[in-house]
Amino acid sequence: MDPSLFMMLSNLLQLHNYLDPALPTSSLADAYSSSAPLLFFVIASVLSHAAALRSRSTSSSSSPTSASTTTTTTTTTTTTTTTTTATTAATPNSSSDRNVDAFRSLTNERIWSMEPQTRDAQWRSAYGLSYPVFANLVDQLKPHLQKSLAVDLGLPPDYAVAIVLSRLAHGHSLKAMAAHYKLKPYQISKLTNLVTRLLATKLYSNHIRTPGGHRLLETIHAFREITGLPNVCGAIDGSYVKLARTTEARIVDPASFRCRYGYCSILLQVVSDHRKIFWDVCVKAPGASDDATHFRDSVLYNRLTSAEILRDTVISVRGHHVRPYIIGDWCYPLLSFLLTPFTSNSTGTLAQNFFDASLMKGRSMVEQAIGLLKGRWRILQDLNVGINHAPQTIVACCVLHNICQFAGEPEPVLYKEPKESGPPSRTLENEKSFYYFGESLRQAIADEIQERQQRLPTR
Repeated sequence: MDPSLFMMLSNLLQLHNYLDPALPTSSLADAYSSSAPLLFFVIASVLSHAAALRSRSTSSSSSPTSASTTTTTTTTTTTTTTTTTATTAATPNSSSDRNVDAFRSLTNERIWSMEPQTRDAQWRSAYGLSYPVFANLVDQLKPHLQKSLAVDLGLPPDYAVAIVLSRLAHGHSLKAMAAHYKLKPYQISKLTNLVTRLLATKLYSNHIRTPGGHRLLETIHAFREITGLPNVCGAIDGSYVKLARTTEARIVDPASFRCRYGYCSILLQVVSDHRKIFWDVCVKAPGASDDATHFRDSVLYNRLTSAEILRDTVISVRGHHVRPYIIGDWCYPLLSFLLTPFTSNSTGTLAQNFFDASLMKGRSMVEQAIGLLKGRWRILQDLNVGINHAPQTIVACCVLHNICQFAGEPEPVLYKEPKESGPPSRTLENEKSFYYFGESLRQAIADEIQERQQRLPTR
């Protein structure tokens, strides 16, 4: 304590004792006794306040840096600064100090004073999804994260998830992320690997499922409305996920990862429904592979050929018993459970061209789904993680994509994929029976579509 302040308080205490001698026989003392304590505390409060002001002034003049920090801390408690706090994750070069305390203050205090629409827009800008969806995601991951984070990094689960989502949403490098969040690059890498692994394993089956029951019927009906094709339950497509130069430099055999567009990549295969929600994801092939080979190596192919899935809702089309099937482009093999176009350039018969046009309308759903995936999680536009962790990162982004679609999150601008230019797929010997049935079924559906078109009234 300041010596002069201590002396004043000591003198004041002596004055209090003098004014309040505690003599019950003296009326004057009684009067003083009733007023002296009040006088004491009033004067003491004034002196205390003056001392606080003096201390603050001294601290300000002797340490400009400390004063700046105090001002920053005070300012960030306002609603206006919440905008900056939530959006700085999108700009790693910002000089603001993003730490656990600041994040905790944001999520526990200021987040509830904001308008929901403004809050969620800022959260999407920083982390790729709205705050309620983020909070729900943290709740799903928390049981798996708490032990690992406490032992390895000492970070709370929500803060760890926010860091990883920021990286996935913006694709920033390890160095930029480390500088922004005041961590080491290896810590950012470790966090990314941990969270993406949990998303790709623990949460996969909760959010990426083969449709069945009511959802299967809803999907079939929706595709019928879109395409006019009966019993379609999904659209399949492949997409090359470009690898960053830093990742490419560490690949032992770059040629096996170089796709037909000239860059190193990993091949992603997805099946989407009419809502652009993935119900199957496969990441097993380097970029030099083709769609058909990747499909045949997938678990989905084995489940379809063995009729393990999509066995219900069988209908009849011109004498053909048709179970639910998926549609794809000419890069995939024609099979009973996967129908493809007759041609790639509309050179077939009238019925075949009608069928191809209808099929491509349905296929546009999966194209849009992939565009949304890469538009929302921009790390997939130039994947800058280790090659061993690349597949789980891609699958994790697919899980996050579905979470956003189920929650009705606003759709970002679609990422534009290169136009499909692969060669037609050839049928393998062990696929001949599936091929012949698929060929017959495709022609039957094409004929039915043409008849339906002819029955329509002409204008």
